[in-house]
Amino acid sequence: MIEGPGVPPARQPNERLVAMIREAGCSNAGLARRVNVRAAERGLDFRYDKTSVARWIRGQQPRGRAPEVIAEAIGAKLGRPVTPEEIGMGGARRTASSIGLRFAPDLGDSVEQAAELWRTDGGRRDPAGFDGSRLPAAAGATPSALVEPSRDWLITPVDDRVGRTGGPRVGTADVEAVRATSAALVELDRRWGSGHVRPLVVHYLGTVVAGLLSGSYREEVGRELFAVAARLTELAGYMAVDTGLPGLAQRYYIQALRLSQASGDRGFGGYVLAAGMSHLAAQLGNPREVVQLARAAGEGTRGRVGPRAEALYLAAEARGHAQLGDRESCRRAASAAVAALERANPASGDDPDWITHFDRAYLADELAHCHRDLGQGAATRERAREALAELPEGRTRRRVIVLLLLASGRLQEGELEEACCTAGEAGELLEGVRSRRGTEYFGDFLARLAPHQGNPSVTEFTERWRGAGSLPVAV
Repeated sequence: MIEGPGVPPARQPNERLVAMIREAGCSNAGLARRVNVRAAERGLDFRYDKTSVARWIRGQQPRGRAPEVIAEAIGAKLGRPVTPEEIGMGGARRTASSIGLRFAPDLGDSVEQAAELWRTDGGRRDPAGFDGSRLPAAAGATPSALVEPSRDWLITPVDDRVGRTGGPRVGTADVEAVRATSAALVELDRRWGSGHVRPLVVHYLGTVVAGLLSGSYREEVGRELFAVAARLTELAGYMAVDTGLPGLAQRYYIQALRLSQASGDRGFGGYVLAAGMSHLAAQLGNPREVVQLARAAGEGTRGRVGPRAEALYLAAEARGHAQLGDRESCRRAASAAVAALERANPASGDDPDWITHFDRAYLADELAHCHRDLGQGAATRERAREALAELPEGRTRRRVIVLLLLASGRLQEGELEEACCTAGEAGELLEGVRSRRGTEYFGDFLARLAPHQGNPSVTEFTERWRGAGSLPVAV
């Protein structure tokens, strides 16, 4: 059998666990109840059932602290200490390199996995001994690790129960507080860049949000709580991209996708795939995965989202086709995206809050990327101008990126002086923003100037921005 990244080794039945269950005289359902109770006593949110136990017996290794809790539950029934090694789970403790890369089938496991990622990223030592400094955040991003969770999301039904008893009571006001905090963090990020804001988001997730998820809440409140947790986790993923940490970003996106499943919002799951994972694959230069992830978003939300969300999914797909150099497929997806957005009615109030920012400026921005990648300078220029004209105030980072797209379009059309002038405007804005994405776009434009170094405007621009060290090179 071939093994490698994303290809798990074949599982073997856990005979040790079977023997211990028989010795303890437990049924699968009985063991699951004992494990959940034991976990709750330790402040953990485990929601295992008899199906979970059957998976363990077949060889699945539960994550995080679950093996030690399972061993304790069996030991309590037997009246003697039992170790994880005795139940065949001594090797289940995960390494730092695997944190957050799994779309967990069990809800309790998914909460534990997300909380472990938040704690580790925040540099707070968790009980397993992991530390944020050990998480391979800046490297190791692999688009194949995104595609596999997208398949799990497509075939996995929404969790049938998310309400929880045990722990502090969580109510609607708590959910609203998280939602309001998230909105404020989004605005700060848009204005100043993720380098200023990401530590706040990670700390908030690992303390406040993790605490709420381990509390006690009704079914309806639980769905909303998972929804706001998913949205803030997706934001943390985007911020990881914007601070040059793609390996960490893919972990956040996978966990946001899983949390969205518990919220029951398939549409937002599609958003994570198209606006998060697909864009990350585009940045990593893997266009086939860009298309796969965007199509998974459309397929998994068919008939469940409005035209605005459909437009976003289609625009993401068009980006992948453009990177592949497939002009006709890009044209079809882009045209469908434009038509879908035209059908959207902002006055109806039907759009969920996670999609309202996808407007004509955002779509024009996406299409400008497509035209740039296809070498269509005039179309790049026009779409970028359209995006700038529609862009709301306060979107500094996006304005920087669109200005650089406009500069690239002008450069492709031979308008060297105008291109440098536009890029200079972007550079001045970028001096006040801590955004790795912005600096990467600026670096890309500088690289595109290389064939034109004999031009006076290009020489002056290059000396000003390459030599002055004005732009932040790390965040």
